[in-house]
Amino acid sequence: MATKDELQAIADQEIEDAKPMYAQVNNDRREFTDAEYDQAKIDLGNSKWEAQQFGYVQARQEAYGSIADQLDMQYHDLVDDTTTWKDHIAQVKSDNPKPE
Repeated sequence: MATKDELQAIADQEIEDAKPMYAQVNNDRREFTDAEYDQAKIDLGNSKWEAQQFGYVQARQEAYGSIADQLDMQYHDLVDDTTTWKDHIAQVKSDNPKPE
């Protein structure tokens, strides 16, 4: 797991590698100003940090499946004396760990 400073350094380098970058202002295309490059670096660094820290939430939500499907798993677990739902939830959490 990368630190915020490490992710910011990666973001800074990606912006530097992407130069020149352009803005469209009043139908005129111009290169970013120094301030815009600085802001792009900050924004990309923050985005990378957010993805690392909270990306697991969306991944888990997508992997869990619908509430209806989960309730169906729970029903069949009760009727069939199985642990399908519990196993599914454990697998999703294992595949998409929460950062420490």
